[in-house]
Amino acid sequence: MSNASDPRTDAVMSAPELRVDEDAIRANVRYFSRLTRSRLMAVLKADAFGHGPVASAVIEEGATAFGVASLDEGLTLRRNGLDVPILSWLNPVDADFASAVSERIDLGVSGAESLHAIVRAALRCGHPARLHLHADLGMSRDGAPASEWRSLCELARMAERQGHVQIVGIMGHMSCADRPDDPQNLCERLRFDAAVRSARHRGLAPSVTHLAATAATITGAGGDHDLHRIGAGLYGIDPSRTSSELRFALSLRAPVISARRVGAQVSVGYGASFTTDRPTHLALLPLGYADGLPRAASHRAEVLVRGRRRRIVGLISMDMAVIDTGDDFLTPGEPVTVFGPGDQGEPTVADWARWSETIDHEIVTRIGVRVSRVHRRTHRKDP
Repeated sequence: MSNASDPRTDAVMSAPELRVDEDAIRANVRYFSRLTRSRLMAVLKADAFGHGPVASAVIEEGATAFGVASLDEGLTLRRNGLDVPILSWLNPVDADFASAVSERIDLGVSGAESLHAIVRAALRCGHPARLHLHADLGMSRDGAPASEWRSLCELARMAERQGHVQIVGIMGHMSCADRPDDPQNLCERLRFDAAVRSARHRGLAPSVTHLAATAATITGAGGDHDLHRIGAGLYGIDPSRTSSELRFALSLRAPVISARRVGAQVSVGYGASFTTDRPTHLALLPLGYADGLPRAASHRAEVLVRGRRRRIVGLISMDMAVIDTGDDFLTPGEPVTVFGPGDQGEPTVADWARWSETIDHEIVTRIGVRVSRVHRRTHRKDP
């Protein structure tokens, strides 16, 4: 007589699978829409942080604009029929700015060279480019340094008077917003306010200013501006670890390929870096660092199988990982949960980030293309 609650009676799996819970993403969008009073730019860079096609869902739930890093990401969204403001802020000076102008993609600008290249593209297209001037507030990566900000604003104003560009926004990014009490936050808010005043003093009249991303929006560290750029939070990741309302959207599962019983003093994996200390069972999973499992998590990471957490032993290989299942002899095709929301005791992305000494964002964005994506929605609307 079969036992319906016995995990061994679950349908067998044939390949690893990344499940995307669209209900969770929608709930997170509604949360941020309330928090920002519908001034929400949904950041969909890196294939929506590895979550795939969610653009329509986030617009339906209250997002008013999209943010992406590369121009190609923005053009893909536009050509998929999404008629909302789209901002791309990380492009080389020889990017296809003409396509951006033609497709009404807003562009982040951090320096004079990019501004000149965009002006040339606008001249070819015959209508102005929409720009957001980007100020560096202390991260020393993207954004115009304070020493160059005044001249960038003056060049932008000149191009605007000539009809080549429209300055629609001023943007910045915070370095320590995940730590709301860090004094760096106040310094960067003041620098941003000064950059906005400087731009206005030079004749620019941006319709939006935006500084806060997920952590700064949740904690309020970024102040209150016209837009909030929410990326990680849409998918259930809170860098500040202060919100209890976000729902994690991904679950990664994989089938057992094979299993074996071994004795004590048996080595596992490359370098023989793990040796069994007792007779036990080992099970092989078809997932490795090529699929996104960090090799740094070897010997520490756990998975959930038959309702119990089991440790990964030996070094994670390119295509494989081995788990120590103790007295349980697993069967081929039996499903193993690598991570999920944690509701059933499974490891979470935060667990994997801790084992790998990294951040949640890296775990979700590194899942490889060999892992199939399955989008699921069970409720039409949360109450």
